[in-house]
Amino acid sequence: MNIVPDTSVVVDGRISKRVEDGEYDGDTVYIPEAVVGEVEAQANSGRQTGWDALEELQRLVELADDGKISIKYVGERAGEEDIQRAAAGAIDAIIRDVAMEHDARLLTSDIVQAEVAKGKGIDVEYLEPLERELGELGLEQYFDELTMSVHLKEGMVPMVKRGEVGDIEYQPAGEEELDRETIEEYANEVITTAKRDDDAFVELSEEGMTIAQVRDMRIAVSRPPFSEAVEITAVRPIVKTTMDDYEHADELRERLLKRDRGVLIAGAPGAGKSTFAQAVAEFLSEHDNVVKTMEKPRDLQVGKEVTQYTELGGEMSKTADSLLMVRPDYTIYDEVRKTDDFEVFADMRLAGVGMVGVVHATRPIDALQRLVGRVELGMIPQIVDTVVYIEEGDVETVYDVTTEVKVPEGLMEEDLARPVIQVKDFATGTPAYEIYTFNRQVVTVPLEETDEAPESGVDKLAKQEVEREIQAATRGPVEVDIRGPNEAVVYVSEDEISHVIGKGGGRISDIEERLGINIDVRTLDERTTETAGGGGATTAGQVVTPEVTSRHIILPLSGDRAGETVEVQADGEYLFTATVGRGGDIQVSRGSAIAEELERAIDRERTITVVPNE
Repeated sequence: MNIVPDTSVVVDGRISKRVEDGEYDGDTVYIPEAVVGEVEAQANSGRQTGWDALEELQRLVELADDGKISIKYVGERAGEEDIQRAAAGAIDAIIRDVAMEHDARLLTSDIVQAEVAKGKGIDVEYLEPLERELGELGLEQYFDELTMSVHLKEGMVPMVKRGEVGDIEYQPAGEEELDRETIEEYANEVITTAKRDDDAFVELSEEGMTIAQVRDMRIAVSRPPFSEAVEITAVRPIVKTTMDDYEHADELRERLLKRDRGVLIAGAPGAGKSTFAQAVAEFLSEHDNVVKTMEKPRDLQVGKEVTQYTELGGEMSKTADSLLMVRPDYTIYDEVRKTDDFEVFADMRLAGVGMVGVVHATRPIDALQRLVGRVELGMIPQIVDTVVYIEEGDVETVYDVTTEVKVPEGLMEEDLARPVIQVKDFATGTPAYEIYTFNRQVVTVPLEETDEAPESGVDKLAKQEVEREIQAATRGPVEVDIRGPNEAVVYVSEDEISHVIGKGGGRISDIEERLGINIDVRTLDERTTETAGGGGATTAGQVVTPEVTSRHIILPLSGDRAGETVEVQADGEYLFTATVGRGGDIQVSRGSAIAEELERAIDRERTITVVPNE
């Protein structure tokens, strides 16, 4: 008997099994070149079906060598256009032609192929698709109740992330390195399960990368050329929470149910953002809200009443369009990363859908700042009115975001009033930040002292604006010290003072009125005297004259100071810390970030001082 298998039965390994059972003893198996071309293309694109089929073809060759069957490769090889049109039946048609030409029986587990072949009078044997009992995956042996993720790589010892939320350790889960055969076995098992298990699916399949969801595990399998070796990363949630498990639970519940909200859940990787998002989703669903999710990949562990969506046609914007037709009360967007994601989030929020987005951020305010420049500034409070910052598995900070037309904190004149986004601590009502446009730039100003910012944001803004105004009135160097909330000292060259002040003090008065700040004009020589005497902003130190060469900026120092650690300042502002070289000077390589900052200070004729680092 002559047999022609199509791609479906070559992939599932059915032919070699029948040959081994003696069913096709002495028969001739005609393998269409179109099948070879199709499975080769699948293997080249990183699809496991291609690799499975190639292994089956190799097994058939071995059986032919043993004399159990004869093998002949026949027909036309599938071209690129045929492969691209495989879903439309182009390759199936070539396979049917081969069966007719060789008066052979066509074997297939594709019901459409079988019915078309019967209609053309071809002898067909339809084999029901294999249903395999798929149990626990081999890689699950590395999981226990405290394991969050398993990391397997060819040639490496298995590694796991294990521990309680907020106290996770990355540690080995064995002593022997994984060989290629073992990790390939794990990978094939994952992909086979994802394709055939009712509780699993393939989320993404690209050349070199497959991402599958198997029960509660998200599993990524990478292969060369995408990665330099075969690697498997399996992640699963180690804890499921409810809103009652978090700080501010009562207030947050009331806030979420009062009206549809725009919420950003922020935190560092592994902080527990998605776990909190799951708790929010289930809480909202339990309180008579229609809740959907937008995820890529879909790995939130939510109840069946919450429908999980991924990209539609490769675009989240299409998913959003579909959701707007469904009109959910709330949508959980996990994760919001790229500009397109923020735009989709904003569009859905402005359409009236409650939105809860999950974003990476190392500080609570960073979550809001990621919206700046992506959406219109004045729309931010309408898009996001609540920021929840998660740290070590708990709610660390909650911000309330509103807008108000007012004079920003630290500015004085009423004509400086503008729309200001106010970010307040939800628990205390204390203002934490203000975001507004100043000098055509969007600025975020902290309203409380931090160790990271000894000079307040308002002082920096005021200094920039005063410097800009004075610079417009003089051609020489300008230095500015902010001495208080509405007082500044300006230093200019002696021959520029009269020009800056103007006739009868008119010019400086105009500047003071525009900026809402009192300005005292002094000479640069006075600033140098103040600096040397310790009366200015600069700590007492040695004033140096930099030497700029083609390769370095050299700060020569007097005395034997080799090996001393010092700070380099410009008009009292810290630039960098350095160690004095053996030659008694500091050399900074040009082209570095430090050198560029130093060169800018030199170009603006700022006083460069070297101060002992105490």
